[in-house]
Amino acid sequence: MSQRHVIDADGHVRESDHELIEYLPEPFRNHPALFGHPFFPTLDGFHRSASKVADGRGRAILNPTGQDWLDFLDATNITASVIFPTLGLGFGLIADPVWATVLARGYNEWLYDRYLRLAPRRLKGMALIPLQDPPAAAAELRRAVGERGFVGAILPACGLYEAFGHRSFWPVYEAAQELGCLLAVHGGAAQGLGLERLHRLIEARTLTHGFSQMLQMTSMIFGGVFDAFPRLRVAYCEAGCGWVPYLLERLDLEYANRGGQAPDLKVPPSEHLRSGRVFVHAELEEQELPRAVEVLGEDVFFCASDYPHEPPTAFPKNLALLAARQDLPDSFKRKILWDNPLRMYAFDEADLLDAAQTPASAAGTRR
Repeated sequence: MSQRHVIDADGHVRESDHELIEYLPEPFRNHPALFGHPFFPTLDGFHRSASKVADGRGRAILNPTGQDWLDFLDATNITASVIFPTLGLGFGLIADPVWATVLARGYNEWLYDRYLRLAPRRLKGMALIPLQDPPAAAAELRRAVGERGFVGAILPACGLYEAFGHRSFWPVYEAAQELGCLLAVHGGAAQGLGLERLHRLIEARTLTHGFSQMLQMTSMIFGGVFDAFPRLRVAYCEAGCGWVPYLLERLDLEYANRGGQAPDLKVPPSEHLRSGRVFVHAELEEQELPRAVEVLGEDVFFCASDYPHEPPTAFPKNLALLAARQDLPDSFKRKILWDNPLRMYAFDEADLLDAAQTPASAAGTRR
């Protein structure tokens, strides 16, 4: 497996307010009053590291620099990685659209300067966009993709008042379709999912990612997003894939029984989910993966290192597990590691293969 080309479709950075403040637009740039409150809301009210320390499983969480990311690529034989935020996964919880617009711009400039520009053919970025103000979000998406080379933007699965099937988000979908870039629904936060009655992190974390993805996929399908924007590509990130066959069956059942309530949906939901432009994350060791492949086909799945949320040794171990699996065909193993994320992000394959010949640590200017 180490000889195969691999695209890591979802890694992370850890944002720092003290770094981001340098990149905010005026009059916010370097204004010390901003440190009176955290830039990003908490994801769910839990101090996640404290719970692990209490369990005796606490470990230092890496805060990788751009150079650390390049070293990780070299050590893991990853051809390219796509970088998502950490605190920014709760971006939808920001109530103030003005601050959301300011912070999105600052984060995107910070990510570009500190990471992407060091090795732009191998470190790719997903932008934050202020969906609290959809026209502003569409404008920032166009700027981030057109001027900074981002490969798409994040749709935070929790926090916003409306789900993503709502017509207010149409300007964002139109921009993404025109740009040919990906939109990625990514979980992280828990508010608004009815999990407030669960008082232990282990309970909330069990449900957060899957519940939020099901909610957003259902809204986008029945809201007619994929009918209105037939070239739009959307990924559902970091929830595994075991939930998708269940939801697909429920979506088709409800469409057969109550399709008149979704007049903008023109075909059974399963046709969209098998169309090759809706992508789903899968854990390489996931037991339900063969069933999901049977239901959805081989062409919709991608995998992720989740570095640095997972230690740098985790992804190579999972790649080895995938290589050893007898319940998945070799054709699928290539697709989940390379063909599918290549198409999902609309990467230039020849460019990636050429970039892979140069060590990532030597591919750009170090900071």
